[in-house]
Amino acid sequence: MNKLTVHKAISINLQERIDSLTSILKETYEATANESKSSAGDKHETAISMAQLEQEKLTKQINEFLELKASLLKINPNREHTIIEPGSLVETNNGWYYFSIGLGAVTIEGKSIFAMNPLAPIGQLMLGIKAGDKIEFNGRMTEIVSVY
Repeated sequence: MNKLTVHKAISINLQERIDSLTSILKETYEATANESKSSAGDKHETAISMAQLEQEKLTKQINEFLELKASLLKINPNREHTIIEPGSLVETNNGWYYFSIGLGAVTIEGKSIFAMNPLAPIGQLMLGIKAGDKIEFNGRMTEIVSVY
């Protein structure tokens, strides 16, 4: 598995999520504009309030993804690692992890790679260890096969 490919795929996945949410947000703004042209009344005011709440929620999600994107941009995917640290691509007996941002599982070249924030509980256990080391998390033993 190539770390540059993983990094790029996660970046693309993240941008697709941002684009999708931005599109939905645009649609809610358009719907609100159309709704405001309707007649006044309780039903009208409730619909506008609900749309505004949805817009706030979507804006918050977009901002969170933009923060993740900024964090991902700080990682140099060309740097090789011998110990696990932010930016490491890690192969374990239980799967692949990319110590970058908390995005969850992303399928790349048919393999599931877990994009993980190094500050996540299992991430903290893995930081600073190297290939051949083992950790136990939630009663499950994990062996580090490779660190890239």
